[in-house]
This record gives sequence, C-alpha cells and structure tokens, in this order.
Amino acid sequence: NYIESLLNRGRFVFRKITPRQNVKLLIESLRPIKTQFDLIRLGSKGDGGYLIPDDINEIKACFSPGVHLISAFELDCLNFGMKVFMADKSVEKPNLEISTTEFDFIQKFIGCTNNSEFITMDQWVNSSDIDNNSDLLLQMDIEGSEYNSIINMTDELLNRFRIIVIEFHSLQDLWQPRFFDFASLAFNKISQSHTCVHIHPNNEDGIDKRLGIEIPRTAEFTFLRNDRIKFKAQAKQFPHLLDNDNSNKCHVSLPLNWYDEN
Repeated sequence: NYIESLLNRGRFVFRKITPRQNVKLLIESLRPIKTQFDLIRLGSKGDGGYLIPDDINEIKACFSPGVHLISAFELDCLNFGMKVFMADKSVEKPNLEISTTEFDFIQKFIGCTNNSEFITMDQWVNSSDIDNNSDLLLQMDIEGSEYNSIINMTDELLNRFRIIVIEFHSLQDLWQPRFFDFASLAFNKISQSHTCVHIHPNNEDGIDKRLGIEIPRTAEFTFLRNDRIKFKAQAKQFPHLLDNDNSNKCHVSLPLNWYDEN
C-alpha cells in the first residue's frame, strides 16, 4: 500500500492509504457512457436539478429520500405522471405548494433498520401502493447515508429502479481503505444492474487532488438499468450543455480522469 506521511504536532504520523491503482480502477468502472437516450434536465436550474436519460415513459413513481429546500425535481416527476414519495426526518414537510393528496411524505430517515426515526428502502417501497411489476425512479440525496442505504437494499428492489440519481458524498475519502471498501460495496452493487450515464460534480465542495488523481468531493451520479441500454459509447462532453453549478462558488468540471481513457 501507499504510505502518506503527515506532520502532526511536530511528529511524523504514518497512515496507510488506499492503493492508487484501486482508486483508479473504481473510477474507471464508473465512467459514464452515452446511450441511445438523450439526457434531459428535471428540477431547478441549479441545486436540486438533475440530468436523467429521456426514458421516463411508464415509470410509475419517483422515490425521493432527502427533502431539499427546493422540490422542483419531484414536481417535474409529478407533471410527467409519476406518483411521488418523499422521506426525511429533518423536515416537517416538503416545500411543495400543491395539495398533500398529490404526493406521499413520511417523516423518517432512510437507513438500515425500521423504527420511529428510520425506514429501509425496501420497507418504504413495499408499504406503498405501487404495483410490484412497475418501473420506478430513485432520486437520493441523504448526506452520506446513501452508501449504507444502497448496500442494505435488496437486489429485487434495486432492479425495479429504471433510473437512479444519487448524490454521493465524501468521495475524497476513497483514499481511506475502510471507506474505500465500504463505498465500493455500494458502487459495485449498483453496477451489477445499472450503468452510469452521467456525473456532475457539486461545485460547493470542490475537487480533491492526490497522487495524480482528481476526485470531486461530492458528485451527482445518474444510472440507467442495463436492460434499457441498446447502444453504448464513451461519454465525452463534460460539463453537459444542461449542467449547471450547484452554488455561486467557483465552477467545477468533472475531472478528465473520470471520463477519458487516455
């Protein structure tokens, strides 16, 4: 393993880090592809808007854990005829100026267990009135709990999501072996059934640069289920024309090592 030496309180502290090759291979496994579907933007122009493939016909419902101050993405899903299910323990209700009969909200965090504060993805979806054979959309922004929530999800439920949009946090910690192993479980699980079609770094948190590898600290990933893909090519346009910065901080583009094979 590579060894990173840190000067701490006048003494050298040696800390083991993830081998560079392991980090590089994980990044390569997540390189976005271009499919037969163009990307469209749902939600707001800035934070709270996401790019997804234009393959939303007959998706019955959007499940959106992590309620944002702006719920424009969920509103667009409603306008496309989807039922919308939202969950977040930290807010009393979503910021949607529509009748509560038009969406479903539970005041719970998504996690690995079911109790008064938490609910698993499987329990949440299974308790809804959505037909078991219908396709779904997942849009998840739960501030770091996305990894354990994905790992805890059954393969059967994961396969029901035609499109998955997740904001992954603390990606710079891939250099920490324990976090790398943990995050890899989540990414590898998604990759069994889905392929990454877009990545947008959140410019609020910037880029980590280490050992010649650049990693967005926070990034929005879009995945499409493999059975929907009939054409594959390397995606090369970053940022996409529909991408917009999340905040007023300096613009951040997806680093070249995330999409270029050279």
